[in-house]
Order: sequence, then C-alpha cells, then structure tokens
Amino acid sequence: MSEFITHTLNSAPKAAQPLLQAAKKDFGFVPNLLGVFAESPATLEAYLQLHKLFDQSSFNKAERQIILLSISRFADCCYCLAAHGTVANALKIPTEIINAIHYQQPLTDTKLEALRAFIVAVLENRGWVDKQDLQEFYQAGYVQQQVLEIILAISFKTLSNYVNNINDTEIDSQFIKGLPDAEIGQKTKSVACA
Repeated sequence: MSEFITHTLNSAPKAAQPLLQAAKKDFGFVPNLLGVFAESPATLEAYLQLHKLFDQSSFNKAERQIILLSISRFADCCYCLAAHGTVANALKIPTEIINAIHYQQPLTDTKLEALRAFIVAVLENRGWVDKQDLQEFYQAGYVQQQVLEIILAISFKTLSNYVNNINDTEIDSQFIKGLPDAEIGQKTKSVACA
C-alpha cells in the first residue's frame, strides 16, 4: 500500500507541475514515481537533474542501464527494476544480461561483469572499496572518471530506490514488462523482485 500521494498534473503542487508536464512530454505519461516525488518539488527537480547529469556521463546507453539496474537490484527496488528493465529491452540489451542482473548472477561479458561487480562492491562497502576492486575495474577498461560517475548514479538511484521502498510505489503498466516473467497488466511485485 502506498504511503504517499501519487500526484497527477492537476493535484501536484504548483512548483512541480511544469516538471511533471515536461516528464509527460518525454515519456508520454507521468510515471508514478514522479507523481510521488511531486509532493516535494525540490526532490522531484533534484531527481530529474541528477538523471540528466548521469545521461551526460561517459558510459554508453547500455552501460548506463546496466548500472541503474545493478543499483536497483542491490536496493531490491521493484519499481526501478521494472522501469530500467523496460528501457534496457527498448535498447535491445540482451535478455540474458537483464535477467542475470535481476537474479544476481554474473554476466558472461567480462567487461560488463567488471562494471556490475564494482557497483556491488561500492554499494556493499559504502564506498570503502579495496584496491583490488579498483584495479579489476580499471583492468576491464574503465577509468577514474567512471568511478565518480558510478557514485553519481548511486546518488541518483538512491532517491528513487528509497522512496519506492518506503512507498511501495505502484509499477506503471508501461514498465511491468521490464520484469522477467511478469505478465502485462500485473500491478504487484513479481518473484523477480524478491
């Protein structure tokens, strides 16, 4: 059951309405998460700005979704797993990669596995990663800039993961297909989110 109001364009505080209007233009609808964020226009704006900044990072589109999925999997955020799974599907990221992240399995692509493993190490250790974790990340072809960009992604996803976990935000029907084995129209958590 939702803890917070999921605002619409009409019910949102005045300062949040232009942000939701822009989101509707981008997505074709107002995602439930953004409707929840609208209760605090400052939080909504911060989330959207962090999203925009992360999109400007040096990671390619597929890597960005793998990063966001990995962070959301660590936080057990079903809403974000569904949303980013949907985007990953649209980007033609192989289903085996998406499913491996959902089910916390290693990726067969060694570079992407190094990315996923480093993200998990950062999250598990709250930033206190071993030199070995850094070395393996660099040996896979990543650079120091990308360490900082992963921390940016964690900051961005922490907003949505925590709010969704507190709120149990209802997954939009447009995103439910992003979960493995989910049925279109299903509005509850799938076994993939447990």
